[in-house]
Amino acid sequence: MGRMDVSEFKQSQKMPLVVVLDDVRSMYNVGSVFRTSDAFRVESIYLCGITACPPHAEIHKTALGAEDTVEWKHFDSTMDAVQSLKAEGYKIFSIEQCVGSTKLQDIALDANTKYAVIFGNEVKGVKQEVVDASDACLEIPQFGTKHSLNVSTTAGMVIWEFAKQLIVK
Repeated sequence: MGRMDVSEFKQSQKMPLVVVLDDVRSMYNVGSVFRTSDAFRVESIYLCGITACPPHAEIHKTALGAEDTVEWKHFDSTMDAVQSLKAEGYKIFSIEQCVGSTKLQDIALDANTKYAVIFGNEVKGVKQEVVDASDACLEIPQFGTKHSLNVSTTAGMVIWEFAKQLIVK
């Protein structure tokens, strides 16, 4: 099927996207985000606050080895990660429903810009101070009775939209 091995993956060109997990509680969600990030060659994952870090059996159960391919860093706080990303010139989007947010399908990305997307805690979402420090908020329109999606589902949708615009030809 023409799949890369770990060494080839590590050396391959990555999508200019950092995925930030803000106090994500479920290790299964963390593993799922690793797996999706591997699939689309995300540059890195920043694991913040209480978000668990590899190696861990529950992360591995859904990551299926992607925790060994995708680069990652841990930050004690998400604000530390945001400050680091800003210093490196990233445009930062919190994935959150808020006044003035942009619908996911309406974003127009520039291949010459580095991006970061922040996904929040399964119950509380992205912390308000992190939302305030972001360049903008993105939201996925929803039409049912629920007004939120599982964080790993949301990550898959958002990462795919970035991949469509930045790497899929």
